[in-house]
Amino acid sequence: MSIFNNNILAGAAAQSSSSAVYTIDQSIRFNDDDSAYMQRTHGTGGNVDKWSLSFWMKRCTLGTEQYVFGSGANTSNTSDISFNTSDQLIFWSYISAYQTRLITTQVFRDTSAWYHVVVVYDSGNAVSSERARMYINGARVTSFGTETYPSQNQDGIVGSNVNIGFGRYISNGSNYFDGYLAEMNYVNGSALDPSSFGEYNDSGIWIPKEYSGSYGTGGFYIKGEDSSDLGNDSSGNGNDLTTSGLAAHDQVADSPTNNFAVYNILYNVGDVDFPTYSEGNLSVDYNFYGKRSPVSTFAIPTDSDAYCEFYIKTSSASNNSGVGIGQGDANNTGNVVLTNGVTYNFNGNKTTGGSSTTFGNTYTAGDIIGVYFDQSDNEVDFYKNNTLEGSISLSGLSGDLFFLVANNTTSQQVIIANFGQDDTFAGNKTSGSAGASDSSGNGKFYYSRISGAKALCSKSLGS
Repeated sequence: MSIFNNNILAGAAAQSSSSAVYTIDQSIRFNDDDSAYMQRTHGTGGNVDKWSLSFWMKRCTLGTEQYVFGSGANTSNTSDISFNTSDQLIFWSYISAYQTRLITTQVFRDTSAWYHVVVVYDSGNAVSSERARMYINGARVTSFGTETYPSQNQDGIVGSNVNIGFGRYISNGSNYFDGYLAEMNYVNGSALDPSSFGEYNDSGIWIPKEYSGSYGTGGFYIKGEDSSDLGNDSSGNGNDLTTSGLAAHDQVADSPTNNFAVYNILYNVGDVDFPTYSEGNLSVDYNFYGKRSPVSTFAIPTDSDAYCEFYIKTSSASNNSGVGIGQGDANNTGNVVLTNGVTYNFNGNKTTGGSSTTFGNTYTAGDIIGVYFDQSDNEVDFYKNNTLEGSISLSGLSGDLFFLVANNTTSQQVIIANFGQDDTFAGNKTSGSAGASDSSGNGKFYYSRISGAKALCSKSLGS
């Protein structure tokens, strides 16, 4: 489960209602700090009156204007899918004036879940409201704060011989998307509904389905299966997108069919000294004291062991700050209090019940700290660079437990987590031990210290 009881979308361990389960093995991480995007020039011959776009996304930053997809020559001739500062999703086409403009009343603030988005442009349709359509997780969006539809047979921008791509305001080179994208299908010349790209499983959860139709002129399919060529077009059309700000380590195992935990950015809302999250919410940068600790979005399973790794990228700390496990407080949803947890600290101490005592070796920038929860004896084992430093009992704790980063210093610390989706720690390390998956065969860790343990992902958690 997650701190805010968010749905873990989507767990493909459950059977599809109509076919064998379709799995997606990876996504592409767009880190806005890297100005990451991908685009190409569409080329001539495209249909500017009819097209469909399907993609899965997992957001990482809220409250800012971000562009997910776009096509255009300039800001006076552009068509885009974006978020506004209120986290509403917008589809618009602007040709000297707004020809199409749909702004959802629904907001999208769940940074632990995957969303499926389908947008259709079909200006030849006789029904005005059918000329531009939007679907979220298989359901038609019908509630809009702003609702402007194109006139019949209004030529759009998408499909014309201009730039098209993902990750930023393509027409202006700004407002970068921060999050994960997967299974990006652009189909030119067809107006498709979500059933071409997804379906409901037997539990009523919307899950991906492999698209089997044609892509039309200029169409493409970006799946990110080749880490050395993330913009490769897998449609057969050869319409590769050129990437910028993306590297091989931005191919991650987090996907719509195996959703991984990240740091929960919602948990820290309201704190005065708000930490900075990046790299798909796997990196936290903070220098605060006495504030709530950054924690995982998913709780540690109650029926098995669990493991994660923390890479210390930057640290000037030498005190009782560190990493570990904490207990959720039922009286304050999402609050993880260190008095109900254990940590292994930079100065070699351990903290239990709010008190610190000598424990193991000190650690600093460049070290990897492994945290292993052993359910059989209710202990937490701590490893420094794959060497056991010691074990701490969790006796007396009950309720939800979360992996966390504890703060007890005003010194800057940057700590990158791996819950099984990225054993390079955003490119700071070379991929580690081959085959270091969890006990269910999911994810990958830098070290193989995980026999019997589960990664915090939907497949291993059975969600």
